[in-house]
Amino acid sequence: MDLANLVPVPVLLPLIAAGITLILARHPAWQRIVSGTTLAIVAVLALILCIGADAQGPIVLWVGAWPDGLGIVLVADRLSSLLVLVSSIVTAIVVIFPSRRDIADGADGAPVSVFHPTFLVLTAGVANAFLAGDLFNMFVSFEMLLFSSYVLIMLGATKERVRAGSTYVVVSVVSSTLFLLALSIVYGATGTVSFAQLPERLAALDPDMQLLIQLLLLVVFGIKAAVFPLQAWLPDSYPTAPASVTAVFAGLLTKVGVFAIVRVQTLLFPESPLTDLLLVVAILTMVLGILGALAQGEIKRLLSFTLVSHIGYMLLGIALGTEAGLSGAIFYIVHHILVQTTLFIVVGLIERVGGSTSLSRLGGLASVPLLAALYLLPALNLGGIPPLSGFLGKVTLFDAALEAPSPLAIAAVVAGVLTSLLTLIAVIRVWQRAFWQERGEDDDRVHSLRVLPRIWVVAASALVGITIALTVLAGPLTSFAERAAADIRAGAYQQAVEEAMP
Repeated sequence: MDLANLVPVPVLLPLIAAGITLILARHPAWQRIVSGTTLAIVAVLALILCIGADAQGPIVLWVGAWPDGLGIVLVADRLSSLLVLVSSIVTAIVVIFPSRRDIADGADGAPVSVFHPTFLVLTAGVANAFLAGDLFNMFVSFEMLLFSSYVLIMLGATKERVRAGSTYVVVSVVSSTLFLLALSIVYGATGTVSFAQLPERLAALDPDMQLLIQLLLLVVFGIKAAVFPLQAWLPDSYPTAPASVTAVFAGLLTKVGVFAIVRVQTLLFPESPLTDLLLVVAILTMVLGILGALAQGEIKRLLSFTLVSHIGYMLLGIALGTEAGLSGAIFYIVHHILVQTTLFIVVGLIERVGGSTSLSRLGGLASVPLLAALYLLPALNLGGIPPLSGFLGKVTLFDAALEAPSPLAIAAVVAGVLTSLLTLIAVIRVWQRAFWQERGEDDDRVHSLRVLPRIWVVAASALVGITIALTVLAGPLTSFAERAAADIRAGAYQQAVEEAMP
């Protein structure tokens, strides 16, 4: 079988399933079955693509086989196929969690039947962004993410969700407008938007024009990735959404922005890394993000700030531009998708069991040992406690930074160590107050897993188990990330696209 024919399936299958679930609007149980089955199939196909890309190099499909490279090209190299695999695993598990109570948030008239169709469109947009072989198709992916994520944030139409959704859509529209402007400039200056063709044509432009295009694209993708100083929208937007929605947003949407930065820096401008600028941004993102987390008294907002902070680690590896730095960034992206998604899902369970996510209103949850374990393990992983994957990823990045002859790289290592320690303080503060402080005498809430559907507990446990498995499989994943980084540095992407051109 020609693996190239499988490349568009992670995009097409969720879109087809979205139509089917829309037809099944009055049958939520069947919607969930269709969504879960579809995403599980996508995960299996993504695994096949990942194995194929590792064995034979980037897998390329020119959609429609238009001559002279005029059509849409989809590319599954080691990096993109790995991220499609991880994202499909995450979404296949998370889609189990939504219920009418969580989605509608008490609003009886909320159109909860649109959740599954919209969620599937979101997953298709994420896959398309990872597989896109040109800037315009990536722009289309971002628009798919924009309208689907806006619907998901607004479900229930509570005051908080309307405000958060308004902030999110304004920021996203500004980002999309800048992206469209950048596309116009790139195409006007080079006559193409293909990732494979642009490096050579961009290199022929005036250096000032190159710098303008690079900075404009970095701003666009920096907004999506929530890097400093473009991150202020995220902590206000994510915490108001249902737990399952927030988990997917936190795990995947910012990583689409990080992935786009990887493509820009490694494919389009390999000789203009802007290392110092990106290192400064990485340092500020790490430090200011975690300081914001320490000031929070609500768990979802605290985790949203840690999400911003840890984007800085990925940016550190990208800024270095070396194989070691890129492989460390790839490893950390995978780690962070899984751990951050898991934590937000567990916080959703905490909210259901404890009745709140405010640290001032929680307490006594240590009486539910399984819930305590489900929180503590990914929390320690996020904090970088050895030998967990968070520790391994950070050590890999720090080793790569220490090899760079730059004071800023050393400063980034110091900032990374400090951020890791402060992250540990933040998550342990949640542990101490939510699980160990005494409940008020007037607190008559039942602290028991019996208030949760059994499938939720099983799915959350599976996510925690996957984060632990990531530590066990750190060796093979690190080797895979190193091969992916070597491919990027060697220009395997461009070569494969050109050879497959009709």
